[in-house]
Amino acid sequence: MSGYPNQYLASTVFSASPEQLLLMLYDGAIRFISLAIQAIDNNQIDRRTLFINKTTAIISEFAATLDHSRDAQLTADLDALYRYMLTRMMQANLKNEATPLIEVKEMLVDLRATWAQAIEINKNEKRAAAGIPTGPEAAATYRPLAAAM
Repeated sequence: MSGYPNQYLASTVFSASPEQLLLMLYDGAIRFISLAIQAIDNNQIDRRTLFINKTTAIISEFAATLDHSRDAQLTADLDALYRYMLTRMMQANLKNEATPLIEVKEMLVDLRATWAQAIEINKNEKRAAAGIPTGPEAAATYRPLAAAM
């Protein structure tokens, strides 16, 4: 029975859009860094290292997949931010301090919210360009099946 959650996760990941995958990775990084903070609070060195390493892997992947040909200034800023996060996590791991991790977690939460907002704006712009109503006007055109018959 333990295979079902893994099958569900695999199905979710394989059917997710690139935008959804990005948000899922941010969710994972936020969860892992939260667990690393907990591990420091509980003096669990092995768990601290494990979860800092998992967060590091995700942030490193963010940095590695930046497309510098798209918006040079934005990608340079994100790259610098990711490098700063990685440095702070390394400091937290070496000194067994939660403060740098809390700082990185706040940045990850802010970045996730920003990406979610940008994704929603992009989706609405695409719908508007295709003539599909968005926002309140979309709700006004909704008709339940029973009412449509």
